Amino acid sequence: MISGLQAFYRSMGRKGTENPAEGIPYPKHELRYPDILSKEEVRRILQAPRNLKHRLLLMLIYSAGLRVGEAVTLKLDDLDFERSLIHIRQGKGKKDRFVMLSRTIRGTYQEYRACYPVKEWLFPGTDITAHLSVRSAQSIFYNAAESAGIKKNVSIHSLRHSFATHLLENGTDFRYIQELLGHKSSRTTEMYTHLSNRDIRNILSPLD
Repeated sequence: MISGLQAFYRSMGRKGTENPAEGIPYPKHELRYPDILSKEEVRRILQAPRNLKHRLLLMLIYSAGLRVGEAVTLKLDDLDFERSLIHIRQGKGKKDRFVMLSRTIRGTYQEYRACYPVKEWLFPGTDITAHLSVRSAQSIFYNAAESAGIKKNVSIHSLRHSFATHLLENGTDFRYIQELLGHKSSRTTEMYTHLSNRDIRNILSPLD
């Protein structure tokens, strides 16, 4: 709004006249970090759904750091168990990328395929010709988090945040994490260096 006012007065004023909006101070940008789920909290969330479809969805999002929109639009052909890769087609920024496919998921995936008549979309909606909606996926997460007794202010996107933070804490190279998340700028990925407690845990408290 301030920038708009400045531009407005510049367009209306004459050369040499003072712009009354130039002296308005810009508000400070609030820096807030999302809540990160611990590995134990993630385990409880993934075990909470009794529905195999719901469990597989949450497992895939966390195991590969997927955006919810990327997860619900996965097709059967996008999962390559031979190469342990997931093909993300036209993700954010209209770019394809490959991410890891967890070997742990294979058993749940096989159970799911044996129970559900999946044809094209990995996670079909009520209408099997369409994929599951983002809103439905969000509801699945909230129900699982509630059943798991999670009190943190988290959403389904927190699984992606936790994926990146846990990789960093495990010593994964920062550049690989950026590639896996599909971040164009490294500045976006840098947030996880603040969320990670990898280095903090190595500092001995003076009380100890």
